[in-house]
Amino acid sequence: MKPFHIMAKPHGPICNLDCTYCYYLEKEKLYAGSGRDFRMHDDVLESYVRQYIQTYPLDTVQFAWQGGEPTLLGVPYFERVVTLQKKYADGKKIENALQTNGTLLDTQWGEFLARNQFLIGLSIDGPEELHDAYRVDKGGEPTFVRVMRGLDLLKKHGVEFNTLTVVNRKNSYGAHEVYRFLKQIGSRYLQFIPVVEQVAEDPDPNGLVLLKPHARQRTTVSDWSVEPLQFGRFLQQIFDTWVIQDVGGVFVQIFDVALESWYGVPQSLCVFKPECGRALAVEHNGDLYSCDHFVYPENRLGNIMERAIESLISSPQQARFGAAKAAALPSDCQKCDVRFACNGECPKHRFTQTTAGEYGLNYLCAGYKHFFHHIDPYMRFMTNELRNNGAPARVMEWARSRRGAAGSAAVTQHAYPGCPQ
Repeated sequence: MKPFHIMAKPHGPICNLDCTYCYYLEKEKLYAGSGRDFRMHDDVLESYVRQYIQTYPLDTVQFAWQGGEPTLLGVPYFERVVTLQKKYADGKKIENALQTNGTLLDTQWGEFLARNQFLIGLSIDGPEELHDAYRVDKGGEPTFVRVMRGLDLLKKHGVEFNTLTVVNRKNSYGAHEVYRFLKQIGSRYLQFIPVVEQVAEDPDPNGLVLLKPHARQRTTVSDWSVEPLQFGRFLQQIFDTWVIQDVGGVFVQIFDVALESWYGVPQSLCVFKPECGRALAVEHNGDLYSCDHFVYPENRLGNIMERAIESLISSPQQARFGAAKAAALPSDCQKCDVRFACNGECPKHRFTQTTAGEYGLNYLCAGYKHFFHHIDPYMRFMTNELRNNGAPARVMEWARSRRGAAGSAAVTQHAYPGCPQ
């Protein structure tokens, strides 16, 4: 079996925060019969751990725990997770990653995470004003101070972490502030995740209002979604700083994946792969879905307590889902000069029209074109270094020499005349 990845939601969509842009909170409506018992029960948890380890085709098995907010389950729950992993490891190496908002972390959590070498993905959207614009609790109160307290706890116990920053309508205009802040708090592994949601005028039959492409309801783009070109400018502005001073010291996921594209190796991030279908999500009751961003009834593959994970991943339904990404590319994408780097990005974002009026163009197309055209010379330089046993970090010296005394803005305009502004 080809490698795959499952995002586990042991507490379903339940969270202690009420972030404005969260796409997952409303998934609670899909499980109205659960009441408030969204906990992945022990029989489901054990079956999941056992099957995942046995089905995973590599010697190192990477578990990912998300939500909602998984830390609501408490440390004893994850102690049980580790116990089960050891029980079924059968010689394989087990790694755990847990995504959290950080507000519930305490000394007990710090000791557990450090002892068991969990990698933490901490959600933080930038300095206080930008972070608190959308990331609030159930009472509408800001969360920045609590997140920073959680971060201090991770540092105190030596827990490895990276930062997950949702790029939205507001912080997209503060690229320099966001990047500077993330470096100041000690993040060396950065992920920038664009938020794009369609809001229905009326809920669908399941009560959902954040809908996927080809929804029959009338929708509008949410007012917290990042604007297409501004997303590209956000990435460009951070790249322009990174490429002259931080290559090899700060690792930005989308820059790393771009280099994979230019170098000609398979992209490690699903949204840029030619096909998808290898990144799934399992809910608290064992329901397995085609993708974390496609948790809709029609994308439910089955339940791991009724059918084996291997069977569900290999099902014709999932094969069709994965192949549709390439098959549904509109004509503008097929002839695009940066298709090799983008591949139409995530199907969840494909709901605008092409120049010829075709439905299915990615909402973020203008931003990605802007960004990929901008970084092309630098990616070519680093690729050349890799192919000649050089050091990609030499791009910093090369980039500084290109900019010279004229300043980055003037040189950028001269170097990329074909780049849409």
